Amino acid sequence: MSRPMPPVDVRLMNATASLAFFGVFTLVCVALVFWLLRNPAFAITQVTVHGNPQHSSAASLQANVLSQLRGNLFTLELAQARKAFEQMPWVREAELRRGFPNTLEVFLQEHEPVALWDGPEESSMLNRYGEVFEANRGEVEHLNLPNLAGPREQSGHVLEMYHYLSGQMQRHAALQQSMQPVALYLTPRGSWQMFLANGAHIELGTGQQLQVGARLEDFWATLPQVLAPLGLKEQALEYADLRHRNGYAIRLRGVATRVGDEAALAPGGAVRAPVKAVAAKPTAAKPATAKPAARAATPANAKQQPAGQPARAVRAGNVKDQKADGRAAARP
Repeated sequence: MSRPMPPVDVRLMNATASLAFFGVFTLVCVALVFWLLRNPAFAITQVTVHGNPQHSSAASLQANVLSQLRGNLFTLELAQARKAFEQMPWVREAELRRGFPNTLEVFLQEHEPVALWDGPEESSMLNRYGEVFEANRGEVEHLNLPNLAGPREQSGHVLEMYHYLSGQMQRHAALQQSMQPVALYLTPRGSWQMFLANGAHIELGTGQQLQVGARLEDFWATLPQVLAPLGLKEQALEYADLRHRNGYAIRLRGVATRVGDEAALAPGGAVRAPVKAVAAKPTAAKPATAKPAARAATPANAKQQPAGQPARAVRAGNVKDQKADGRAAARP
């Protein structure tokens, strides 16, 4: 047997009571939220930084970030606050978390500089991900970072090539520390240029890692054969051009090259003209051998080459060491 429906006036009273209760409950919730938002007890009074930052000091955070934080623990826009942290010079990424009742937890990841980047900004550097960032280079002077350069969008590619070539050269026991690469540039035309610690300049040409690496490996493997007749070591290298198909051109410190009937010799054996010597790569059938020159150039018969006119390249096998006066020349 079903229960009878309550009278209409009773149902109206129940509905009115329910609405009144809901309204009061809503007002209480709104008041509570308003109280929480305005209560100074929840104002951010402490910022805890995690991640062991090396370059982001408390003073830097205070000056650049904390003054930009607006709101308390509940009203703070975390996205905007994170952007403020990531705009600091050394910060790569920032993650923020609220800590009850008035603490902001900040997890910072700083850039780890691995190279200086020669770009429009003198403060540019590369991190270990190959990303360009701006910061004070004075803080990393003690690291003796290499100099890299190239199109900004290929910064990661330049860093990979430097690591590849640097590791390749470190495996050569004969190469001293002064012969290690300190700079690598990628030209707009895609050609690689390397500079060593002793100031030597090497033109590597174009290509990918394996191509450029093989070219450089052949050069270091055959260079001692070129220098042996002169009694020189790799440290005498001043310039090398590896862009030739079947050889390479080199210029040595204190060694001049004889061009035709003219020799470009300066007092003391210094080279005045841009002189080069081409070293042919040896083959298995016929290894390269040094041929003695007919006669060595002397100051009496030496004639200065016109400035700005490059000397004709000669074969390194025709190089003769003049130990009598400390100078060397080569005949074509």
